Amino acid sequence: MDKPLTIPALLAMKARGEKIATLTAYDAAFAAVMDAAGVDLILVGDSLGMVVQGHSGTLPVTLDQMVYHAACAARGVRRAVLAADLPFMSYASIGQALDSAARLVREAGVQMVKLEGGRKRLEVVRALAGEDIPVCAHLGLLPQSVHKLGGYLVQGRDERAAQTLLEDAILLQEAGANLLVLECIPAALAGEITAALSIPTIGIGAGPACDGQILVCYDMLGITPGHRPKFSKDFLAGADGVAGAVRCYVAEVREGRFPGPEHSF
Repeated sequence: MDKPLTIPALLAMKARGEKIATLTAYDAAFAAVMDAAGVDLILVGDSLGMVVQGHSGTLPVTLDQMVYHAACAARGVRRAVLAADLPFMSYASIGQALDSAARLVREAGVQMVKLEGGRKRLEVVRALAGEDIPVCAHLGLLPQSVHKLGGYLVQGRDERAAQTLLEDAILLQEAGANLLVLECIPAALAGEITAALSIPTIGIGAGPACDGQILVCYDMLGITPGHRPKFSKDFLAGADGVAGAVRCYVAEVREGRFPGPEHSF
């Protein structure tokens, strides 16, 4: 078995120009397949509200549910870094964020927590970092803010919005974030943000310039009901089963073949 990865190892991958392959998982079996196939970072996402529970969004997901699914996934992981989302309204205050993150670390065994939002989250990020809890920040399309955004829309298209995202990314890094997910923003903007940061960026619908890529595993396998997002690709088509699809995904991310122009904005 390969030596387990660490968060500093992900930072070193950015420094060496090595792409970080990331997928979501919600149970031990999928996590084990991904881990064996070379996925570097496994995220237990609140996307489970949509793809596992059948909701129209992520807002119904509770902290108890996140702890349960993260603990399940943790039992399948041997090499990858394991992260989990802090769900909607579980980090509205510093105290709440610390308590929520502590549960995910202590009860589920994750190494990193992810939260959504820019400058308004800086104090929470600082507090978590101050307690040595690694943080993955998330900018661009924020599923927990879907009502305010008016839908699942590409963000950062105009100059002012793009500048705000760039500034927020730098502020989050300065506050102690260890990683940054960029979702559904123009590829050129994602490249600018990636170049400005020393921490890795992980893109989803953010073009090929990010330091790594993430997809929801069901999107990557082409089994999500209904419309599949533009930025996804069905890696199961033509592959030798689920494990083969994951290996293909990892290879295409590593080699810079995914995402292509057709998956970007």
